[in-house]
Amino acid sequence: MAAAAAAALRAWFWNERFWLPHNVTWADLAGEPGPPGSGLQYPRAAHVLSAFPLALGIFAVRLLFERFIAKPCAINLGIQDSGPHRAQPNAILEKVFTSITKSPDGKRLEGLSKQLDWDVRKIQRWFRHRRNQDKPTTLTKFCESMWRFTFYLSIFFYGIRFLWTAPWFWDTRQCWYNYPFQPLTSRLYYYYILELAFYWSLMFSQFTDIKRKDFLIMFVHHLATIGLITFSYMNNMVRVGTLVLCLHDASDFLLEAAKLANYAKYQRLCDAFFMLFGVVFIVTRLGIYPFWILNTTLFESWELIGPYPSWWLFNGLLVTLQVLHVIWSYLIIRTASKALVRGKVSKDDRSDVESSSEEEDVTSNSTKGIFSTSSNGSNRLNGHVAGGQWTGEE
Repeated sequence: MAAAAAAALRAWFWNERFWLPHNVTWADLAGEPGPPGSGLQYPRAAHVLSAFPLALGIFAVRLLFERFIAKPCAINLGIQDSGPHRAQPNAILEKVFTSITKSPDGKRLEGLSKQLDWDVRKIQRWFRHRRNQDKPTTLTKFCESMWRFTFYLSIFFYGIRFLWTAPWFWDTRQCWYNYPFQPLTSRLYYYYILELAFYWSLMFSQFTDIKRKDFLIMFVHHLATIGLITFSYMNNMVRVGTLVLCLHDASDFLLEAAKLANYAKYQRLCDAFFMLFGVVFIVTRLGIYPFWILNTTLFESWELIGPYPSWWLFNGLLVTLQVLHVIWSYLIIRTASKALVRGKVSKDDRSDVESSSEEEDVTSNSTKGIFSTSSNGSNRLNGHVAGGQWTGEE
């Protein structure tokens, strides 16, 4: 019974009429596309399994990189491995913090003030310090950003070097000629699986990385990215997939560079990198992506191969991504405009460490530039924009 149910489920999931164009079967893609012994083959679902051990390897390399390369670089730049001010021990406040609330309201603050004979401001300060002491240091954040910067930069230039000699980079109609009977080259395979493995490594490391307020959003984002990469690989849309990957990698390393400059307190360099990131992001996501990528997936593919069920799903995901691009670009422009007009931007809503002005209602003009840096240098960006503030990489 169970075996029959599993077989029925497998047959339903791998339905050829969903995944493949008309008159194409999985059997057609099972053989070698080239002469015997050529080593060429078509993408197969089993290939994506190799991303898992590679993802673990990437995670291990990251740990070594952060310890032996990123950390010494941070120390040489004067970034110390020291956390924020620690709250003084207090059993009553600690019990409230761990069992009831980490941000008490006014009524509870008044009650604690009478119980401890402390000023309300002092109790607010204690809770702020207590929240901050669990946050990572600037050194930790620098090492994480340096790893991401190194990978994004490396994979972007690898992608450019690979695509420079690919015919579909210069003529996107090549993505659909003779589709899906397009052989998988070794360089294309490594590029695709490496990108997939990296996003799997982000899924793993998200549970050990800096805990951010947008944890769930980024978890869903990474899951959607993995799904889109895997989906496009299994139905051999890898040619256009490489264009999408490379286009999105073009701006990510610039944002990480801005964060590195922010942590090292090179404010002008930080602002310059952020502005460059904004320009590249908007040009690639609002210009190149719709007029180059969506044009070929929606119109050229319709003309050359025609629509079928997975074609609709693939394009639906890409159009949804474009909607996100518009939202993120609007928020980038809005933030940059405020920075130009007022000389500063609003504090990053996801900062790992709170500044003293937040809870004491003290207006401070000390934060200037694209990345506002409080006395502990904590404010940061991490990826793109969501909910009016900055969130993680695409």
